[in-house]
Amino acid sequence: MARFTVADLVRALRAAAGEDDAIDLDGDILDLEFEELGYDSLALMETAAAVEREFGVELSEDDMADVLTPRAFVDLVNVRMAAAAR
Repeated sequence: MARFTVADLVRALRAAAGEDDAIDLDGDILDLEFEELGYDSLALMETAAAVEREFGVELSEDDMADVLTPRAFVDLVNVRMAAAAR
């Protein structure tokens, strides 16, 4: 089974919400909060919608309310992908 990676997330973030020139998304961002990276809740919902379409997972607003870091986002998507594969 394919896994959702931080590289997938970065690609989705850039496509859905752009990128702040002051933030290097290619660095070690896994445990930085999305706010620190310049992304608000609207940007995350747009990113979640893009991930849902591309990876065939469902990410509710309630799920996303608890997602504060890229690591949490990646983990959530992988849990949803594993559940869908069963």
